[in-house]
Amino acid sequence: MDAERARSLLAANRAEVQRLLHDLSAAREEDRAAERETGDAGDPAQPLSAQGVDDAVAEGLRERLAKLDRAAQRLTDGTFGRSVRSGDPIPDERLEADPAAELTVEEAAAQP
Repeated sequence: MDAERARSLLAANRAEVQRLLHDLSAAREEDRAAERETGDAGDPAQPLSAQGVDDAVAEGLRERLAKLDRAAQRLTDGTFGRSVRSGDPIPDERLEADPAAELTVEEAAAQP
């Protein structure tokens, strides 16, 4: 994959993840405001459960951003498109699907 295509894919993925994080944060604020306004005396565990799910989603998105940052660094270093474990080439088709891929399909499948 050429560097310009890789940069474009990484930037598009980064923008999407940042948008999702922003939307999640805004939705959490709206939920909190609605709870304060209604004085909802329903099940107190429900908001905590929803918060836990939101926190897990946000953590996954932050991990994705970190993975995208590592891929951008590999692009700068000239190692983009190679497995971080073996150095084997990662096929362009895999990088098109996931430009932050760090392992070959075989290596990823062998992980526990």
